[in-house]
Amino acid sequence: MKFFIFSIFLLVSTSVQASCYSSKEFEAEQGLRIHSELMVIALNCHKSTHSSGNLYIQYKDFTRRHQSLIAQYEQTLKSKFASDGIQNSEKEINDLRTRLANTISQDAAKMRPNVFCKAYGSRITQALAMDQAKLRRWASTPFPGHPVSRPLCTSG
Repeated sequence: MKFFIFSIFLLVSTSVQASCYSSKEFEAEQGLRIHSELMVIALNCHKSTHSSGNLYIQYKDFTRRHQSLIAQYEQTLKSKFASDGIQNSEKEINDLRTRLANTISQDAAKMRPNVFCKAYGSRITQALAMDQAKLRRWASTPFPGHPVSRPLCTSG
């Protein structure tokens, strides 16, 4: 009986840990959220006049500059999804990116395009000015209004 109860406890605690994010996985999802948001901003604001120039070209420059970090973020989450038993981690990444992009797209849909671009356009310029260390700090910062899809794992 004691072994049975211990086995259930072990199974439950293991599944709880499998459903949470390490700090590295947290950063990865936040990094993909940032990249997805910048994409939506660039697509919605590519024709608007912005003091810093064409936002879509800046987004492409940002993506090119941080391509290896973005790929690393995707790989981190693919590994997490695979370790959680998700059969198609590539599809899960695509679904996650779609959900992240849809969140900011809903904000864009509620605003007039010029208001949305004025409110969010500077994010691309700010992100483009960041080096990898600063971008990683941004991605590692929890934002209450933009929670990740899983809680951070606790070590206690």
